[in-house]
Amino acid sequence: MNRLNRRLFLKRAGGLAALTAFSGLAESLSAADASEKLPNFVVILTDDQGYEDVGCYGADGFETPNLDKMAAEGMRFTDFHVSQSVCSPSRAALMTGCYHPRVGIYKALFPHVNRGLNPKEETIAEVLKPRGYRCGIFGKWHLGHRYPFLPLQQGFDEYFGLPYSNDMWPRDFDGTTLKDGCHPKARWRIGIPDLPVMQGNTIIDRIRTMQDQNKLTAMYTKRAVDFIERNKSQPFFLYLPHSMPHVPLGVSDKFRGKSKKGIYGDVIMEIDWSAGEIIKALKRNGLDENTLVIFTSDNGPWLNYGKHGGSADPLREGKGSNCWEGGSRVPCIMRWPGRIPASSVCDKLAGTIDILPTFASLSGAKLPEKKIDGVDITSLLEGRENAEPRKYYFYYYEKELDAVRRGPWKLVFPHKYRGCEGVEPGKNGFPGPRELRRAEKALYNLNEDIEEHNNVINEHPEIVRELEKLAESVRKELGDGRKNMRGSGQRPVGRI
Repeated sequence: MNRLNRRLFLKRAGGLAALTAFSGLAESLSAADASEKLPNFVVILTDDQGYEDVGCYGADGFETPNLDKMAAEGMRFTDFHVSQSVCSPSRAALMTGCYHPRVGIYKALFPHVNRGLNPKEETIAEVLKPRGYRCGIFGKWHLGHRYPFLPLQQGFDEYFGLPYSNDMWPRDFDGTTLKDGCHPKARWRIGIPDLPVMQGNTIIDRIRTMQDQNKLTAMYTKRAVDFIERNKSQPFFLYLPHSMPHVPLGVSDKFRGKSKKGIYGDVIMEIDWSAGEIIKALKRNGLDENTLVIFTSDNGPWLNYGKHGGSADPLREGKGSNCWEGGSRVPCIMRWPGRIPASSVCDKLAGTIDILPTFASLSGAKLPEKKIDGVDITSLLEGRENAEPRKYYFYYYEKELDAVRRGPWKLVFPHKYRGCEGVEPGKNGFPGPRELRRAEKALYNLNEDIEEHNNVINEHPEIVRELEKLAESVRKELGDGRKNMRGSGQRPVGRI
């Protein structure tokens, strides 16, 4: 109740009785305000971190005490997915709550392209803004670096970071200047500018050396902590998309040489430190019990980089092979003291497309006007018995439908993919080869065969028929490039 309304109340009621009544009303209003206090949201997104690359998921050779503590105080998801095992499509899905074919982002966006996430799409930030949220992003965006597609034009109030991946610069894989005799897979970088560091819509600096890359994780973290400090009195959405552990790997001197797994382990340990700094900032500002923190990765590990890439064990394959679990299934930890049961494990199907509708539900925000594919997973966070908000999932790579999922059953359709398993990986930050392989039509029970090695398609014809019907329905909606089908629900990418 503001001062004007308070004066009118006292004037009309009059005397001591009015004061007594007002005191009671004020107390009830304060209680209502407290009960309706909007939660804060933090999403920490890493780049190319494999399913196994967290201590509580089985990491070997390095420690992640802060993330393990997050899991001990919250929930660890074991069946959490991204839309595609490539940067830009994965991030588009996270931001919009849509499978990437719906919003037209099919590939990683390179510095020469004039495309990006269509400003007509509603992002998490745009959904939360009408509820009074302050929204900030500190890290890698990769949804278009031209002006109309940058974060400040997509609902965010603050932005600091790189507009695309940290390997999109005029350097060879070892960070040296490109010259004759450079690695063949690096030649596409000739002529592109040094990595732009942006603040808002302005380039304020450039990443020119590996020494500059070493500073990225700490720079993003410092800005993110400052954002929390400055916005502790209002609801906020903090998005912290790290550039690491995407190659080339950069790590500060504080963590260099600390792990038993070389520089990759060092990088993950610094990311773990960063997550700990975010939690400490929330606690220091009295925000801990009113903040949902999510930690996850944008896709699986880049296996052909060998020791500079991560691990998806026990899953099959990794980044770039979207049909297999190692590409799309990622680690995910969610923490919210008092709301999420401590030390809980969720084995139900969920994904990054479910984050937007869940934030909308928890904040009382309206869902986007256009159709989305995510579902509210609040029931999973609260540990409700028999909760299963997501019944099925679709595995798209670019425009092609590679597989469909219902419960534990996964039907893979014949297609070609880039495989790394069994191929000699690269060394010292350079990539090894990938084989073009063919996946045959197959059915897997992921509860019994998480490695996807035992094709049981001939044993369950009725399940195959059910999943084929499910595939036909999504093809009508989201298309299937393999069948030259365009879906009725596909929307245009943003173009200049």
